[in-house]
Amino acid sequence: MTAPYRETSWREAFGVYWHPKVLALLALGFSAGLPNALVFTTLSAWLREEGVSLTVIGYVSWIGLIYSIKFIWAPVIERTHLGWFSRRMGHRRSWMLLAQLGIGTGLYVMSCIDPAEHIRWLVMAALFVALCSATQDITVDAFRIESAGEHRQGALAASYIYGYRIAVLVSGAGALYLAEGIDWMFSYQVMALCMLVGILTVFWVREPKTDDTAVQLLAARVEHMLERLQNWGSAPTWRRAFTFSRRQRKLTAWFMVAVGGPIYEFFVRNRWHGVILLTLIGVYRLSDITMGVMAMPFYLDLGFSLTEIGSITKVFGLIMSLLGTALGGVLVARYGILRPLLLGAILTAASNLLFAMMSLLHPSEWLLAMVISGDNISGGLATVVFIAYLSSLTNRSYTATQYALFSSFMTLPGVIIRGQSGVVVDAYGYFDFFVYTALLGMPAILLVVYIMSRKASLRRNSGNTGG
Repeated sequence: MTAPYRETSWREAFGVYWHPKVLALLALGFSAGLPNALVFTTLSAWLREEGVSLTVIGYVSWIGLIYSIKFIWAPVIERTHLGWFSRRMGHRRSWMLLAQLGIGTGLYVMSCIDPAEHIRWLVMAALFVALCSATQDITVDAFRIESAGEHRQGALAASYIYGYRIAVLVSGAGALYLAEGIDWMFSYQVMALCMLVGILTVFWVREPKTDDTAVQLLAARVEHMLERLQNWGSAPTWRRAFTFSRRQRKLTAWFMVAVGGPIYEFFVRNRWHGVILLTLIGVYRLSDITMGVMAMPFYLDLGFSLTEIGSITKVFGLIMSLLGTALGGVLVARYGILRPLLLGAILTAASNLLFAMMSLLHPSEWLLAMVISGDNISGGLATVVFIAYLSSLTNRSYTATQYALFSSFMTLPGVIIRGQSGVVVDAYGYFDFFVYTALLGMPAILLVVYIMSRKASLRRNSGNTGG
C-alpha cells in the first residue's frame, strides 16, 4: 500500500536534496544510466551508420532482454556475499563495484570491434555490458530503497532520475558528438572512463543498514520443515528421496527463501490483485519501449545529422525530460500516485502520435524540437511517478529481488515486442508504426482506471463498515 505523504515546509522540501545520500544517488543514477544508451539507441546509430539494416537493428535491440530478466539472478545478488570483498565494503557496495568494473571493461572491448566485420562479437560484448548494467541496477535500486526512510524516498528517486538523465545526455549526445568529430572507437572509450563516476561514489558512500530477521526466521522454518519431512514416513524409498545433510538442508532452505520468499510475500499481501498489479507493471511502458528503438533510425532517415540529433533530442530533450520529472514529483506530492500515474500513461501513448504526425510533414529542426518536447516531458513525468509506484509495492525484507521483479516485468513485454519493430517499419512505414505504438498504451490506461475504481470502492466499503 502507498504510505501517506508527510506535509513539510518548502524549506524542508528543498533542503532534503542536499542530504549526502541524495547527492550520492545523483552519481549512482549517472552510473546506472550511462551504459543503457550505449547498448541501445547509441548502438543503433552506430550500426545504422555502418549500413546495418533496420531489421537487424531491431533484432539487436533484444539485448535489452537482459534488463527484463534480471529478477532471475537478483535473489543470488540479494543473498550471496562476495567473501572478503563484501566484508570489507559491505554487501550492496561490493556488488555495485563489481558490476561497474564489468561495464567499463565491456565498453572498452566494444570500442575495439568493427561492426562491419565482426558484428557478432560486438553483440556479445554489448550483451556482457547489459548483464553487468542490469546487475548494477539491482544493487542501486536496493541501495536507494534501503538508504533512507520513506520521507526521503521521493528525493532519492528524483535525484536518481536526474543523474540517469544526465548520463543519457552524455552517452547519447556526447557519444554522438565524439563519434562524428573523431570516431566511434574513441567515443566508446571515453564512455568507459565515465564509469569512474560510479566507482568513486561507491568508495564514498556508506553501506545501508538492513534487518534480515524476518528472512532468517523464514529460512529457519523452511529448514525445520525439511527436517520434519525427512523424519516422516517409514518406507525406505521415501527416506532415500528426502534424506538431507545439515548443509543440504541449509542450501535448500536458502534457495527456497531467496527465490520463493519474495514472490510468496507479494502474493500473500496482495492475493489475486497481485496479478493485476504485475500486468500493469508489464504494460505501463509498452508504448514507450516499443517506439524507442526506431527513434534514432527515424531521425537519420529524415535527413538530420548526428549533431542536430544530439543537440535537439539529447541536450534540449534532457531539459524537457527534467521538466517532466519535476512536474511528476509535484503532482505526486499534490495528488498522490494513482492520478498522476493515469496522466503519465495517457501522455506517453499520445506523444507517439506526434511522431506519426512528424513522419507526414516536411522535417525541420523546430518540428523535431516540438515533438521531442512532448515526448520527453510526458516520459519524465511518467518515469518518476512509476518509480514512486514501484517503490510503494516493495517489501523491504526483499528489496533487491522484489524491485528487480517489478522492473523486469516493466520492460519484458516491450523489449520482446520491439524486436519486431524494424519489421513493422520496413513493411508498413513509420506512420503506421507510431500509431501502432500509441495503441499499445491503451491497456495501461484501462488498468490504472480499474485500480483507481477498485481503491475508491474499497474506501467506500470501509467507510460504510465503519459507520
